[in-house]
Amino acid sequence: MFHLPKYREPDFTQPKFTEAPDASWEEVTIKGVAPENYHSTSMYPEYFKINGKWLLAEESRMDSSVVLGEDGKLRVVENRNLELGDKVIIGRTENAEEGIYLHSTGFGSADDENDDQFVFRQGRSRETSYARDYDRLFELLKYEKEHGNILWVMGPAFSFDADARRAMQAMVENGYVDGLMAGNALATHDLEGAMFHTALGQDIYTQRSQPNGHYNHLDVINRVRRSGSIPQFIDDYNIDNGIMYSCVKNDVPFVLTGSIRDDGPLPEVIGNAYDGQTAMRNMVKKATTVVCLATMLHTIATGNMTPSYRVMDDGTVRPVFLYTVDADEFVVNKLLDRGSLSATTIVTNVQDFIMIVAKGLGLM
Repeated sequence: MFHLPKYREPDFTQPKFTEAPDASWEEVTIKGVAPENYHSTSMYPEYFKINGKWLLAEESRMDSSVVLGEDGKLRVVENRNLELGDKVIIGRTENAEEGIYLHSTGFGSADDENDDQFVFRQGRSRETSYARDYDRLFELLKYEKEHGNILWVMGPAFSFDADARRAMQAMVENGYVDGLMAGNALATHDLEGAMFHTALGQDIYTQRSQPNGHYNHLDVINRVRRSGSIPQFIDDYNIDNGIMYSCVKNDVPFVLTGSIRDDGPLPEVIGNAYDGQTAMRNMVKKATTVVCLATMLHTIATGNMTPSYRVMDDGTVRPVFLYTVDADEFVVNKLLDRGSLSATTIVTNVQDFIMIVAKGLGLM
């Protein structure tokens, strides 16, 4: 049975908190430029003493500034989005000395306190046993289906395998997907699989190259662009299977962000990197569990904008769970040091991963 870890806020009656000064701030004088000595956020809960009261910065992300609003609330803002006159918190210490406190152990037990240091480090490799991780993931996904928001970040590897596409479609159709983030390739080759049963010209079951198959994904892109959108293409060509099909038919939102190497791209692909980042962050803000699969750049980008906690509508604080799955140990270990309660890494082929998950949930 899955139990959501309970959050313990700092004991603000301790002298280091009661005797701490209010946090200082300076106004932005150049749009998009933070003042010197600005405080940069992490993925952990951070508190700031404002008018004698310690306030938690909500909807945080790494490497951003904290802005004190006229309403007394705190906003976490990327430096490029700072506006003239914004009051930016300044200070580089994080143990209350400057009215700033980083709380990295809020989801641990009282015995886990260790002066709020980044101590969660462990090795993960192909030799690691992941059986327990899978069991926990099954229970987490069942819980999140009813109580949370599950975001999937996917590389194109899924679209190259018929069984993986079928498993992911089952995940969408059974309510285990609340949002999807990917690039042009995942959507293109998934739609190619639906129309031609190929991906990059190879049969998605036998992996055999088909005659003139290298045209298939280009033809799909051309036809989607002719239709004007992915949903219209699905209707125009009677598409009835795949990941993108299931997202469209089940009203699951998706964000597709582009790269310099893209063919096409598909109409929905966001070509401007910063517009894409904003769209991704808006989706991440809703997520309580994030699963990143075989896409190094999307995984790192998503990890940087995903906090380890979420403040719910009723004011309670809960953890955000982050999974990274890749056949390359380097990719998954890039985000391992986020903290043991917020990051779980699995080194495996993602096609095998999604089949295990779908079967573990009784969907296959």
